[in-house]
Amino acid sequence: MNNPIDTPSKEKPETKWRYRITAFIAFALLAALLGLVGWGLVRAQRGQVQNGMAPDFTLTTFDNQQVSLKELRGKVIVLNFWASWCQPCRLEAAYLEQTWRKYKDQGVVFIGVDYVDTEPNALAYLKEFDITYFNGPDLGTRISQAYGIKGVPETFYIAKNGELRGVKIGPLETPELEQKIEELLAEDEN
Repeated sequence: MNNPIDTPSKEKPETKWRYRITAFIAFALLAALLGLVGWGLVRAQRGQVQNGMAPDFTLTTFDNQQVSLKELRGKVIVLNFWASWCQPCRLEAAYLEQTWRKYKDQGVVFIGVDYVDTEPNALAYLKEFDITYFNGPDLGTRISQAYGIKGVPETFYIAKNGELRGVKIGPLETPELEQKIEELLAEDEN
């Protein structure tokens, strides 16, 4: 008489294949998850962009204009990250606007990127300081992530050929902005 305990069980071949496929899928998902985490860590460790070509972006301004960095090639760009809740940003706001008005007809473009802010507060800030250069929200923080900003205010200088020529962390003070703009205006586009 055969006792079920004494008889070795034989798995059906299709059960073995299901097990193998399930294990393979689990392994593939785990590898994908680890790869995604690793990619995120590498991006986080990358740090602030300080040289090379400026990361391209398109910003929709608060008054619904589209500003594309790529389309501004040939001009000197001052890219400023700010927020209405940022006290150091308030220290440089009037200086940025004053300098923008001085250089706007000389091939210089200022772009303000509002970082992690509410639209009503941002608009009140722009009105308070009578800011007239391009400004818009960094929806999803895509632009600030591309530039690897550490906080606000931060200002990036972009040459006519699209290359980064430096970054200023913290509020700008006179005459540093004018000096940097003059230096960039003197460069050839190549």
